[in-house]
Amino acid sequence: MNQPRKALILGAAGRDFHDFNVHFRDNPAYAVAAFTATQIPYIASRRYPPSLAGTLYPEGIPIYPESDLPRLLQGGIDDVFFAYSDVDHRHVMHLASIVLAAGASFHLLGPRDTQLQSKRPVVAVLGSRTGAGKSTITRYLYRHLAQRGMRPVAVRHPMPYGRFERAVERYAAPEDVYTAPITVEEMEEYQQHVDQGGIVYAGVDYGAVLEQAEAEAGVILWDGGNNDMAFYRPDVTVTVVDPLRPGQEASYFPGEANIRAADIVVLNKVNAAPTSAVALAEAAVAELNPRAEIVRMVSQESVEDSERWRGKRVLVVEDGPSVTHGGMKDAVGTRAARLVGAFPIDPRPYAVGSLRAVFAAFPHMGNVLPALGYSQEQLQELAETINNAECEGVMLGTPADLARVIKLDKPVVRVGFNAADTAQPTLAERVLARLAELTAKSS
Repeated sequence: MNQPRKALILGAAGRDFHDFNVHFRDNPAYAVAAFTATQIPYIASRRYPPSLAGTLYPEGIPIYPESDLPRLLQGGIDDVFFAYSDVDHRHVMHLASIVLAAGASFHLLGPRDTQLQSKRPVVAVLGSRTGAGKSTITRYLYRHLAQRGMRPVAVRHPMPYGRFERAVERYAAPEDVYTAPITVEEMEEYQQHVDQGGIVYAGVDYGAVLEQAEAEAGVILWDGGNNDMAFYRPDVTVTVVDPLRPGQEASYFPGEANIRAADIVVLNKVNAAPTSAVALAEAAVAELNPRAEIVRMVSQESVEDSERWRGKRVLVVEDGPSVTHGGMKDAVGTRAARLVGAFPIDPRPYAVGSLRAVFAAFPHMGNVLPALGYSQEQLQELAETINNAECEGVMLGTPADLARVIKLDKPVVRVGFNAADTAQPTLAERVLARLAELTAKSS
């Protein structure tokens, strides 16, 4: 009998687990020796649990730091599968070079091998980069689909950072989010859906997630993570591009693929980007995907009792991924601070513990504090850093309501942000027209 090929999966506790579930689990052609992990702390040195790994892996599968890749390749590995997102093309090929030099083969699994088919129409909202505004656009589409009685249910790209065993998660009320054993990054994504009355699913086993979501959905709205591709086969693909970072459209994986695959490309935040940058991004999109509709949209920030903050020194807390590996100097919190005339302070002198290391690892960040809380210890470090800061208030650009999960001794205000159309037909009208065509073809 042919021996199974020994494989490694390079990941970040998201795409890697999905690819394993749909392509490797119960597949005798492969023996997955390990996952590797990067981007997200506290994932390495754990195991993918036996309850999800299948009968071929009764003890689960070990997870090692990606830095261990050269050592792991010495164990007779035949195939290495790259399975995470929001990295530049050079990074992918750097890893490929390490793998090839060791004699193994390097692979990228494509949508035909990894996407699941839904019984419901699927609208996928993807990004060219982390922080482009996918979730803002997803919330916009959710509202419009719900107003038309289409019963949308959002399914969020996985973030099972605190635990791997929960195959399916469902959030339908703020209390579901506040009381769940989840990280701040997960709160950021789930809370903004339930705050507007939405239902959002997530988890680890996206086949099981899909089955449960379909039971209450008229339309599945895929809310992508980082700039990853959808786990479900889309009927309409909307890719969000950030003109605040022009020139990156064809430089990041798999963001370039998302632009090329899009039916509709949203140039988001055109109110915040220079006109020249918007034009550059639009030209790059048109070259990559001439068939896509291109829609310009604005992202509108709002602050309650805005006059209260005029002239005040504030600590701005932004969502973690956007200003760390997403490469952004700042985000919506900083734009809102400028809008109301507040002055963001430098949080670095007040940082403690792991947050000091984060500032050292990502020196591009401006006067912002990333909302990192991947463990109880790090959550307490975040609270201590905020409470140490010499400022007159805290402005939360992160969607997570941090005051509900950590004790803060300063006035706190949450920044609201929503997408709005700039022209006709609107993004919602374009998506609805495509869904109507789908219905007509199937009838």
